[in-house]
Amino acid sequence: MIQTIRNRFVPIFRSDRHSAVLLLGAAALGLALANSPFRDVGLGLKTAHFGLPAVGLDLSASHWIADGLLVVFFFVVAAELKNELTNGQLNSVRKALVPTIAAVCGVAGPALVYLLIAGEEAARGWPVPTATDIAFALGVLAIFGHGLPSRLRIFLLALAVLDDLIGIILIAVLFSSDLNVPALAGAAVAIGCFGLLSRTLHGHLLPVGLLMAVVAVCAWFLVVQSGIHPTLTGVGLGLVMRGSYGRRLAHHLVPWSNGVILPLFAFTAALVPLPQAQSLGPVFIGLAVALPVGKAVGITLGGMIGARVARRQGAPSIPVWDLFALAVTGGLGFTVALLMNQLAFAESPELMDQGALGVLAGSGLSLVAGAALIGWRSRVHTRLAAQASAAGHTESADLVPNAT
Repeated sequence: MIQTIRNRFVPIFRSDRHSAVLLLGAAALGLALANSPFRDVGLGLKTAHFGLPAVGLDLSASHWIADGLLVVFFFVVAAELKNELTNGQLNSVRKALVPTIAAVCGVAGPALVYLLIAGEEAARGWPVPTATDIAFALGVLAIFGHGLPSRLRIFLLALAVLDDLIGIILIAVLFSSDLNVPALAGAAVAIGCFGLLSRTLHGHLLPVGLLMAVVAVCAWFLVVQSGIHPTLTGVGLGLVMRGSYGRRLAHHLVPWSNGVILPLFAFTAALVPLPQAQSLGPVFIGLAVALPVGKAVGITLGGMIGARVARRQGAPSIPVWDLFALAVTGGLGFTVALLMNQLAFAESPELMDQGALGVLAGSGLSLVAGAALIGWRSRVHTRLAAQASAAGHTESADLVPNAT
């Protein structure tokens, strides 16, 4: 029975398209509950504390999800990043050139747009719109981009992975406070031990695996005590684990991340009562504009700049209109943007609520516009492929931006 359920549902949760739909549904459910007659129940559960006083842990339900369960998501991201850097589309300067420049500009663009709108009072929210949600963006591509060449998914994946790497660095640098050096040193030792143990797994899977699980929990606890955001534990564990085992573990964790953890986080992060329209300030407006507009402009310009350099080195790139469609889809900040919002406005609940609504609004605009553009480009590529097939030609592998 359990095997039947697993065989039926695991492929669903592993799918980009189903993951995107589930994320959107969870966020919509959270927003609906927070603005229904039962909102006190939902908000009460979100803020209810469950702790282990003996070891100094006293977190609310939303913090257990954001600081605990999201570690699994960041582990999967780190394992994907490591694989791309060693064996994938980022394993050489030539391959990584265009997505790297596009990702950097895709971070700078929305940050500048946000600062121009929000002003100095809410300036600390500038990192929020810099993130792109890998699962959501790839889900939109899977749903609406049936006719697109596979190279576009590779580019979007590379772009989103690099974007998340920048986001991880921002979290580590901007949202660490009251640094506890001994705890941080202990966490580093534990993460190092985790990496060493992963190299002894062969032939001792069960005992070593259990020991690694204990070491991972100890590392998370020490990171919590260190003052660095706990999700960085997942990044560290994913980067130090032996590549082959890291990819295998990430593969098994993806259904749990997509099917349980990310929807839970989306639900709790979107559990925000809607304020009166006149009370929506510059934080909401800044994020609602920065995600769809800043990302679209930044990624497109970055991709075009990268393409100029890429042509000299023979590096692949993509057509301009395809690049723009992917750039608009990059405005789907969602998971990481909601996490950044919680960190940036941790001391201002009102601004945090505005920020969550701004992220949802901006991601919603990016979803609609990105889906329309990707659908259009899909039809164009389907028509071109049919014409090429009729003429007896094969698809060109050239990815350098052009006017197509």
